[in-house]
Amino acid sequence: MDIQATNIPAVDDSEPAVAGLELPSDAVVQHCLQLLVDAGLRPTRQRLALGRLLFLRGHRHVTAESLFEEAMATSAYLSLATVYNTLNQFTEAGLLRRIAADGLKSFFDTDTSVHPHFYLEGEDMLVDVAEGLAFTRIPEALPGHEIARLDVIVHLRRKRAP
Repeated sequence: MDIQATNIPAVDDSEPAVAGLELPSDAVVQHCLQLLVDAGLRPTRQRLALGRLLFLRGHRHVTAESLFEEAMATSAYLSLATVYNTLNQFTEAGLLRRIAADGLKSFFDTDTSVHPHFYLEGEDMLVDVAEGLAFTRIPEALPGHEIARLDVIVHLRRKRAP
């Protein structure tokens, strides 16, 4: 469903503008606005800037640090704390999926469906597993609990030369 111009919530001007933020075509802005509104989030300038980077470049895996660097490269001056907060808000709203690949760093996946990943150790990279993994049985949840999600991460490392 497209939102009409009359239904677009105003961008929240109570938060400071993102310096250097160049908004692209109306259709792109409309798409970002729609994603945020559908997720129940206020479309602030910061959320729109990060939403453009996250959701309009295809399926991707990012870390807070990599997204922060992308934002800085586009002259969208945001603090790293704002990037972390926004990623957490997007995750809570169901727009992203957090993947803790190595216990130290979280990746944020724009594909929120259940799917396995390869984590390339030493390269700090998360890649979707295309095919070849099937479950014939998933264990029952503990009494009084339900399975909230399933994460499968296959850790890979480069072969050592003989």
